[in-house]
Amino acid sequence: MPPKASLEQIRSKIAPRDLLPSLRAAWGDKTVVFTNGCFDIVHRGHVEYLAMAAELGDVLVVGLNSDASTRRLKGAARPLQDETSRAMVLASLQVVSCVALFDEDTPYELIRLVQPDVLVKGADYRPEDMVGYDIVTARGGRVEAIALVSGYSTSSIAAKMGGERRP
Repeated sequence: MPPKASLEQIRSKIAPRDLLPSLRAAWGDKTVVFTNGCFDIVHRGHVEYLAMAAELGDVLVVGLNSDASTRRLKGAARPLQDETSRAMVLASLQVVSCVALFDEDTPYELIRLVQPDVLVKGADYRPEDMVGYDIVTARGGRVEAIALVSGYSTSSIAAKMGGERRP
């Protein structure tokens, strides 16, 4: 059984973006995997997806859409949880090494700072259409699409709770 994580250990996994280049340097030859999302209500689909992403390398960096970015992408009723809460939940997961917020609509600049070896998104994306594909492949890295767990989405959970209408 792994040792218990303290609140400070969890908080330390949330990195300000200006520290990302030095963290990347500190990770050295480790294989760095990057993924991103809003992760509004972390559910089984997210957990399985993040675990599969983590298996592709040694360090898993999760780019997290800020509240403003999430609202622009998902609508005025979202996020359901604020960015600090979402970052803490993600950072508490054993498979996540680092969480970094981004306010832009895409994580392109975050990917440029992290310089990951592997870029991962769900299988609903084609690798060549993923934001950051050019950055990762130019360095000789790879881009992976991971199958999503059917039946699990934040929108469907929110709809069951009466918090959002499903399209």
